[in-house]
Amino acid sequence: MPTIPCLVLGAGVTGAAAARAGRLPAVEAAAHPGGICRSYYASGSTNERLAAPPSDGSAWRFETGGGHWLFGGEPLLLDWLDRLAPLRRYERRAAVYFARTGLSVPYPIQNHLAALGREVALAALCEMARPAPPAETLAAWLRANFGPTLYELFFGPFHERYTAGLLDRIAPQDAYKSPRDLALALRGAFGATPPVGYNVRFAYPRDGLDALVRALVADLDIAFEHEVVRIDPVERTVFFAHGGACRYERLLSSLPLDRMLSLCGLELAEPADPHTSVLVLNIGARRGPRLPDAHWLYVPDSASGFYRVGVYSNVEPDFLPRRPDRDRLASLYVERAWPGGSRPPAEETARYEKAVVDELQSWGFIGAVEVIQADWIDVAYTWSWPGSRWRESALDLLRRHRIYQIGRYGRWVFQGILDSIREGLVAGSCTR
Repeated sequence: MPTIPCLVLGAGVTGAAAARAGRLPAVEAAAHPGGICRSYYASGSTNERLAAPPSDGSAWRFETGGGHWLFGGEPLLLDWLDRLAPLRRYERRAAVYFARTGLSVPYPIQNHLAALGREVALAALCEMARPAPPAETLAAWLRANFGPTLYELFFGPFHERYTAGLLDRIAPQDAYKSPRDLALALRGAFGATPPVGYNVRFAYPRDGLDALVRALVADLDIAFEHEVVRIDPVERTVFFAHGGACRYERLLSSLPLDRMLSLCGLELAEPADPHTSVLVLNIGARRGPRLPDAHWLYVPDSASGFYRVGVYSNVEPDFLPRRPDRDRLASLYVERAWPGGSRPPAEETARYEKAVVDELQSWGFIGAVEVIQADWIDVAYTWSWPGSRWRESALDLLRRHRIYQIGRYGRWVFQGILDSIREGLVAGSCTR
C-alpha cells in the first residue's frame, strides 16, 4: 500500500481550500464538496432536491446549513474569491423580532433601546452602566453585561433556544457577537446609531454558494463517498466504509474534533466539550403581507421553538424561481437547536415542520407553501464547559500523532466561511 505524504480529510470549504493550496489529495464522505456550506435546489412541483439548477430557472435555491453569508475577511482574500466566483456585496439588515407582540427592533437590540419604550430603555441603561463582574457561564455573562431587563426580555430566552438549554452550563464565548458599548447604547436610547458587529457587511457569490465551492475544488484530487470509519494513528492508516484503506505521513482533518478522537481510538481523562445540533427548514412560499425586509431575524419567543428566521430572497432574488409571479414569492430558512446528536424522529420533525409553517403564516410572513426541505446539521455549534481544557488537550494529542485539525469543527471554534477558507489555504500552503 503506497503512503500519501499528506492527506486531507473532509472537502468542506476548509478542506477544499487546504487541498487547493497544497495540491493535496482529499477524501470526502458525501457525494459532493462544500459540507454544510453549499447551495442546492428544489423543484416546486415535485419537492425533489437537485444538486444543480435546472436550465429553465424553475427551482428554488436553498442552503444546506441555512444562510451562509461571507462575513468580514481581508480584501485580498475577497478579491481572490471574487476571481474564482464573482461576489456581490451587501449591508446587513437584521432585527430582533418579538413574536408575541409583533415588535421588531433593529439588531443589536442593546443599541436600539428607543424602540423598547422609555421605561425599558432607562432601566436597561442603568443596569448596563454598572461594572460587569466576572462570570463563569454564558448566562451569567449575558446578565452581567446587559442587565436583568434585557436578559429577561431577549438575551436569556434567545440564548436558551440557541444553545438548546446549555445556557447556564457552558462558558462564555464569542463576545463579539453581542457587543457591549455603553456610549452607543445611550445614543440608541434617544436616536439613531451606526451599525456595529462582525457581520455589518457581507458578500455572497453571484451564482450561489455552490458556484464558489465548485471553483474551489476544480481540478483537485478528491475521492467522494469515502467515509472514514477508523484511523490507526500508530500505523498511520485510514480505513473507509467501503472496505478500502490508505497510509499517510500526515493528516489535515476538518472532521469534528470529538469524532476524530473517536475514529483514532484516543481518549482523554476529561469530558468532551459539548455541541449543539440544528434542524434547518428551507421553505419556498407565497410572500406574506407582513414579511419584514430584514435579511434575518433573531426570535426569542417563537411558539415552535426556533430561534432564527432568515429570508434568502431579501438578500438576493436569485433564490427564487424565475417566474412571472416572482415578486410575490419568498425563500426562507428557519433554525432550531437540539442538544448535540439528539436528532428528533421523523414523526416529531413532521409535526415541527407543520407548526413552523402555521406560525409563520399566523405572523403574516408567508402564505401557501410550495416547497419545504429539512436539513439536519449534527455538529452545528461548539461550546466549552467552564474551565475546560478538553479542546487544547485533544488538539495536542492529535498533533503528537501528526494529525492537524483545521476549520470550525476541526478546531472546535466559531468562525465564518472566510476565516475557514483562509485557515485552509494557510494549512495547505504549509505542507509544501
